[in-house]
Amino acid sequence: MSRLALLMPLALIAAVLVVDVQAPATIHLGPFLAAAPALTAAFAGPWVTGAISLVSLAALGVISQVHGGLFTPNHQAQIIALLLISVLVVLFCAARERRRRELHRARSLAEIAQQALIRPLPRTAGPLRLGQLYVAADAEAQVGGDLYGAVRGRGATRLLIGDVRGKGLTAVNDAALLLGAFRATAGRWDLDAVVAHLEATARHAAGGTDDGLETFATALALEIDDESPTLHLVQCGHPQPLLVRGRSVTVLECEPGLPLGLNGLAGEEARPVHTFPFGEGDMLVLCTDGILEARDAHGSFYPLADRIARWQADDGPDSLIAHVHTDLLAHVGGQLTDDAALVVIAR
Repeated sequence: MSRLALLMPLALIAAVLVVDVQAPATIHLGPFLAAAPALTAAFAGPWVTGAISLVSLAALGVISQVHGGLFTPNHQAQIIALLLISVLVVLFCAARERRRRELHRARSLAEIAQQALIRPLPRTAGPLRLGQLYVAADAEAQVGGDLYGAVRGRGATRLLIGDVRGKGLTAVNDAALLLGAFRATAGRWDLDAVVAHLEATARHAAGGTDDGLETFATALALEIDDESPTLHLVQCGHPQPLLVRGRSVTVLECEPGLPLGLNGLAGEEARPVHTFPFGEGDMLVLCTDGILEARDAHGSFYPLADRIARWQADDGPDSLIAHVHTDLLAHVGGQLTDDAALVVIAR
């Protein structure tokens, strides 16, 4: 609260007081004093609003004394009305401040939950540089169903990015289960065994949801060896990754497969492991469909590959992520409607 803002209701009280005292007794400006506490409530708390209300009542008392006394019926009605309005405004301020404190606590808890669930990726992992972006559709909660994680082990870096069915808080539990399963196994098991464990976790996650649909999640699981200039990828129905090499952007096409939790429906238990070149200077871009399906005012999807191709800087993952984030928000008009995650890996 600035002092300039506080001067506005005080100036209003002073103006009403001076003009009403100088005006004929048949002109009553006292009711305008109710605007002072109402104006104060827009930027101040209950204590300051209550103080301005007392100043307004004192000014009305002076006006009443000048124009016939405090106990005339007209002045008594004005004082009672101003008192009631002031009490209501102060109560409103108190309720608003209580709600603001509750919201602040809820946001603090949500931030803690997000940090526990979606831990920040390390800036470096072996020969890799990593960057990430996470934007939840539920702005109040700041957590959702998109997930990513990285684990070091056995001379390689294993990464997971995924998108649990649903969004916001309803998907947080399933995202936590998948991330926990990945962190527990990615440092010790082969990539195909890790994915099989994720499949079993998704298939048995709560058995189903309130709307009767099974839990499932699209995902990409990757392994990038420290020495070999290649990456290994298991595709589980997720948007295809993009390879940035120099000024070219290439989609790493591979059979998408079924999402985690649904693979058994096709009778196919083993998922293929795809291998692609990934050498020094290359960057890999992973995202969830909250980015690719973000629409502008005309209903057009966000063209991620085209926008990355326009990126002129060469400062690594953080610079590319900042470019995409700014451009994405401009595309959608400032607010996403779905959880969105972006991971950039540079060798």
